[in-house]
Amino acid sequence: MSELTVYEKPTCTTCRNLFTLLTERGIDFERVNYHVDPLPESKIRELITKTGGSAHEVLRKKEPIYKELGLDQREVSDDELIELMAEHPQLLQRPIVERGDRAVLARPVEKALELL
Repeated sequence: MSELTVYEKPTCTTCRNLFTLLTERGIDFERVNYHVDPLPESKIRELITKTGGSAHEVLRKKEPIYKELGLDQREVSDDELIELMAEHPQLLQRPIVERGDRAVLARPVEKALELL
């Protein structure tokens, strides 16, 4: 079985709920706090590709930096969003769960079970 990696912010309620779900099911996984160890653009791009979606689908719009950067008032390319997510980790939605060549945005947390 491929290793499961959870990209999270430990203080996030959804991330804590995912931790509980995986732990209760006895699933072994690695935790990466990308707010302490920011992800490089290349890793963010890789995760987005593995979800099969776009940068817009993993963009966190409720953070103050979203409005501060004017992202609510202009069109932004995926490339620019990925660059901004690398610079401002709080813009990256969480938790993202990766296993092998697939990844999911675990919202709701049960979506992570698709990778098992």
